[in-house]
Amino acid sequence: MSQVPSTHPQNLSMLAKRRIEAEILGHVYEVLKASHGKEAAMQAVGNAVRRSSIDQAQRFAAETGGPTSLQSFIDISALWESEDALKIEVRKKTDTEYVFDVVRCRYAEMYKAMGLGEIGHLLSCQRDGTFCEGYDPKLKFARTQTIMQGASHCDFRYSYEADGAETAPSRDATS
Repeated sequence: MSQVPSTHPQNLSMLAKRRIEAEILGHVYEVLKASHGKEAAMQAVGNAVRRSSIDQAQRFAAETGGPTSLQSFIDISALWESEDALKIEVRKKTDTEYVFDVVRCRYAEMYKAMGLGEIGHLLSCQRDGTFCEGYDPKLKFARTQTIMQGASHCDFRYSYEADGAETAPSRDATS
């Protein structure tokens, strides 16, 4: 059985993957901004990242080996924290709620250092809500602030609905 080379994309951290994506999307954004204006460029990049996020979430859900749940989501969320990419403070963790604050975000630091602060919220922050759409429709997300957009912390609020429960729409101030 052959081993996956250490440079294979499966072996890259999520932070490294986001850097590669940002290098490409940053150029796409600049080209679109020059030809179509800032608003159209932001919309195009945002739409592309949104589709990518939903697709990635669907792949993760398919790989769980069973039904998805809040716990299966929590288990995979460690991927985004590797390499100390996020420093989080968990506020509440139950079978139906996962509430935490991100108090340090190396994704935001990276995008700003790359000169992509203007679109950093599109490259990463909007993924947090759209990932839920692809992973499990019962997983809901709300957030009112992000470090990327100048807040002291990001307030993540995930909830998992019981079957047949009605919901209010998710809100995400960064989208």
